[in-house]
Amino acid sequence: MSGLESLYQELILDHSKRPHGRGLATDASATSHQLNPVCGDELTLGVRVEGDRVISVTWDGAGCSISQASASMLAALVEEEGGLARTEATALIDGFRSALRSRGETPLDEETFGDAAALSGVSKYTARVKCAMLAWVAFEDALAKT
Repeated sequence: MSGLESLYQELILDHSKRPHGRGLATDASATSHQLNPVCGDELTLGVRVEGDRVISVTWDGAGCSISQASASMLAALVEEEGGLARTEATALIDGFRSALRSRGETPLDEETFGDAAALSGVSKYTARVKCAMLAWVAFEDALAKT
């Protein structure tokens, strides 16, 4: 395993052990519950939207370290940016989905995706793509409800 792969693996484990945004906020504008029936990962994500800005993402769920880390990384990304315009959020979701479906051909840009770039390697393992996508699908669905 290369040094970068090892660093990414540690980052995923760190987010799964010390998650950002965990604990579904009661002031969410909309929520989405998603289940990955293949492995049993389950997640409920809440999004708070004010005007045309996503202010926060919170979540609660259970599952593998990849699904939990992905939710944490998404919440941290929104938090670090101080919120996102809805168009930015949609572009992030589309970019994340595209990279994870690329089978390793399209890495996630660290400047754009922050810690979530560590999930680039997951795209090589089709069985794990759904784990990493779970929070992002919930985010997309919750946004569509606002």
